[in-house]
Amino acid sequence: MEYNNTTTNSRKNKHLSDFERGQIELLHNKGYSAYRIAKELGRASNTIRNELKRGTVSQIKNEKMVQVYYPDTGKTVYDINRTNSKKSYKALECSAFLEFVYDKFINEKWSLDACCGYATRHNLFPNKTLCTKTLYNYVELGLLKIKSIDLPLKVRRKTSNKRVKRNRMQLGKSIEERPKEIESKTTFENREIDTVVPKKNKEEASLITITERKTRMEIILKVESKKSKLVNASLENLLGKLEDSTSIFRSITSDNGLEFASLTELERKYVGDVYYCHPNNPQERGSNEKHNSLIRRFLPKGKSLLDYCEDHYIKIMNWMNNLPRKILNYRTPLEVFVEELNNLGLIDTLGELVQFDIAI
Repeated sequence: MEYNNTTTNSRKNKHLSDFERGQIELLHNKGYSAYRIAKELGRASNTIRNELKRGTVSQIKNEKMVQVYYPDTGKTVYDINRTNSKKSYKALECSAFLEFVYDKFINEKWSLDACCGYATRHNLFPNKTLCTKTLYNYVELGLLKIKSIDLPLKVRRKTSNKRVKRNRMQLGKSIEERPKEIESKTTFENREIDTVVPKKNKEEASLITITERKTRMEIILKVESKKSKLVNASLENLLGKLEDSTSIFRSITSDNGLEFASLTELERKYVGDVYYCHPNNPQERGSNEKHNSLIRRFLPKGKSLLDYCEDHYIKIMNWMNNLPRKILNYRTPLEVFVEELNNLGLIDTLGELVQFDIAI
């Protein structure tokens, strides 16, 4: 009896079922080759060959040794192989590394990836480390002291529908005019700027966050309110004390918030160029937005700056600038920033920034 057509749909990337093993036995006893059986079942020929090898045993029939395929034997051998294929956990072998991860995560607020990358880069635990993916798997399985709820981005906020406002006023040069070399983040001293408002209250102080695109070096300034005059005054106070601010503030990319409506007044005198993003497109300032999310770990929405000590935001800035980053090959923004200043011969500028309490 020929089996020219089958009524069973083939399931790709699935293991053989008991029904398919029965078909293999039937067709094999009819003398079909592994290739022909594979065609009938819609399987790869190597799958059939491997199954025949697993399920074939030696039998004595009529005083002769013969090779016979049994589906039950093939299934038993398959189950044994599957059990032995599972990789054992390395938690006990890497206990020192896991303690290091727990300490950095709890006490210094490092991400799991930063812990893994830093330990690998500095060879702290030779052959006794785990990759980032495995660390997250261990958290899910409960093999670490860290719980899933402890991960800052585990619970995400529900995104809202975007509403694009038309006929919005143009504050200055559009981001479309920004050179491509700035977009690629290969040039140094091009920055993104935004404000963080811990608590929505007209009398509450706000934070100005300035992120250098290439090195991710962060500057945080405190202002009494989000009024454009106060924002400009704070920036002038910072940039006016630098010997040549345009050389280390070549460009600033801002959103269309009214607090930056007068930012173009600083152009050429303190800043090289000022560009404005498209309305409702925060991804055009991706580095700065990511840094703002890091700040929110320490300044949750609804909490007033008055609830913290006066230099709390400076401690946050120091933590951010000394946090190993994957995108920087697990170096810190401060390391890369100093390296870039050295390359430009501007290392004296670092001392000026320190004097003004805005970095390191």
